[in-house]
Amino acid sequence: MKLVIQRVKSADVTVDGKIAGEISQGYLVLMGVCDTDTKFECEKLCDKMINLRIFSDENGKTNLSIKDVKGEILVVSQFTLYADCRKGNRPSFINAGKPDKAKSLYEYFLKLCSERIETRVEHGIFGADMKVCMINDGPFTIILDSDEIIKK
Repeated sequence: MKLVIQRVKSADVTVDGKIAGEISQGYLVLMGVCDTDTKFECEKLCDKMINLRIFSDENGKTNLSIKDVKGEILVVSQFTLYADCRKGNRPSFINAGKPDKAKSLYEYFLKLCSERIETRVEHGIFGADMKVCMINDGPFTIILDSDEIIKK
C-alpha cells in the first residue's frame, strides 16, 4: 500500500463537475493498493499517518499531528501509484490491486480514518475520473509505503 500525504490549507475532488469531497486544513491523501495488501497494511499506515507530526507548533517546529490541529482528511484512490515505468515509455499497472479488492481496502481505510480522528474524513469516488484541487501547505509531502514501514 502506498500513501502520498500532502499537508494542505484546503483541497477538493470533483466528479462530473460536482464536488465529491472537500476539506479545509489537513491532509490530501492519494492511496494506492496492490494485490498483496490486507487490512493489516491499512491499519498500520493509517496509524502512522494519523500520528505523523508534520504541522507546526507555536515555535514553528513540526511537532503537531493532524489530531492536534483538528485537521481534516481527503482520501483519493490512486492506482497509478503502482505504475511500473522500468521498461519502455508506457507505464504498466500490473502491480496495482484488482478493483474489487482495492475498493474494499479503500473503504476500510476511510472507516479507520473516521474512527481515529474527530474531524471530517472526505473522499473521492473509487474508479471515477476525478479532478483534484489543493492548496499545498509548505509544500509538505510525505510518501508512506507499507513495504518500507512494515517489517515482513
